[in-house]
Amino acid sequence: MSESVAILAGGCFWCIEPVFSQLVGVKLVVSGYIGGHTLNPTYKEICTGTTGHAEAIKVVFDPAQISFDELLEIFFVAHDPTTPNRQGNDIGTQYRSAIFCQDAEQRVSAQNMIARLNAEKLWPLPIVTQVSSTATFYPAEDYHQYYYANNPNQPYCMAVAAPKVAKIRAKFSGKIKS
Repeated sequence: MSESVAILAGGCFWCIEPVFSQLVGVKLVVSGYIGGHTLNPTYKEICTGTTGHAEAIKVVFDPAQISFDELLEIFFVAHDPTTPNRQGNDIGTQYRSAIFCQDAEQRVSAQNMIARLNAEKLWPLPIVTQVSSTATFYPAEDYHQYYYANNPNQPYCMAVAAPKVAKIRAKFSGKIKS
């Protein structure tokens, strides 16, 4: 079995990680930080918005079971790609929408997906998702990993993450692990 990696930033990783963890073909999802200038950043530093990092997830997946394009489609449904540096009440550059491409093929796929979705006018505003080259990905502290699964009754998870998970379960029911 071959494995591929996708790194996606779509707001708070507590909300985007459970969306991807439930998908067939996804082997591992790691919450972390990418795209900044501070070495080995901490959550406390990220929250200041001064490190340049985005909260992101590293998705290890089996492309024979789920393609990068399918992951992108789910990514764009799971968050608002039209608001720069913001997802709901989470505001700051650390909450930006970004795809950190692992190779030229991922870059072309991401650019084509954005062009197609913009042409379809699914949102009233254009997509502002950054398409970037890969950078050093720093795993977040242990307590951030699978936060939603470990804290389903936490108010933020109930209000923000749970609806995203439910939305993806409903729209992509054939891609959900049993």
